[in-house]
Amino acid sequence: MLRAMRTHALLVINPSSGDDSPTAAELAQAAGAQGVETHLLAKGEDPGEVARAAGAEIVGMAGGDVSLAAVAAVALDTDAAFVCVPFGTRNHYARDVGLDRSDPLAALAAFGSGVERRIDVGRVNGRIFLNNVSLGVYAGLVHRRERHRRRGEALARARGLLAVAQHRHRLRVRVNGEELVARVLLVGNNRYEVSLFTLGERARLDGSELQLWAAAGVLPTAWEERVGPQFTIELPESTVRAAIDGEPAVLDSPLRLESSPKALRVLLPLAQG
Repeated sequence: MLRAMRTHALLVINPSSGDDSPTAAELAQAAGAQGVETHLLAKGEDPGEVARAAGAEIVGMAGGDVSLAAVAAVALDTDAAFVCVPFGTRNHYARDVGLDRSDPLAALAAFGSGVERRIDVGRVNGRIFLNNVSLGVYAGLVHRRERHRRRGEALARARGLLAVAQHRHRLRVRVNGEELVARVLLVGNNRYEVSLFTLGERARLDGSELQLWAAAGVLPTAWEERVGPQFTIELPESTVRAAIDGEPAVLDSPLRLESSPKALRVLLPLAQG
């Protein structure tokens, strides 16, 4: 009965994302022309809460990776289809799912004539992630950058990177019962191409696996890599600072990470599907 009532499509738009080409207003107008309801986020408004309240059959998000994950979580919970519109700074997920990151308007075609793909998501202590979870140096950078941003400081990323580079703390963890020491530890939803301190593309998002890699240095030249459907990471501390899809988070130890194979119904424009 509930599914029969959920017939409309909703696109949540983060107007603070993107580079004004197109603008948030232009994106909303183009979506509205296709019969898609739109909601421009106000400052401090949660995209996931907006999507959940709408009860739509199709929920889309125009924004960066953090906003995408919030709306994708709602799609999972409600069995709605999910539409990704690249409208952020980096748009890693949009790239890996096959969208043209330079053309947000083209992604709107998924609402009208989209083809469905089943995509894996990762979970860490029950919270979903589309891209990756990080601990150590990178997570520290994300947390410091966020603190500087809230204070209104310029050059937040540069300040955070400098502070983290000067910090020599190493993670001492147990991964599936095996001891590991690293300054950088990341777990990806499916396999990334990894080079010097850089995450590349993923060839697929439906491999039903997680990729864990760790490095001892702040600028690692070699990674220790493991692949599997799930990982348990135990730390001496009861909590740990993490970054989930680039967003700062604090997680309870142990961290339980798992792949949810083909859990997310993603609609893509016909050319990408």
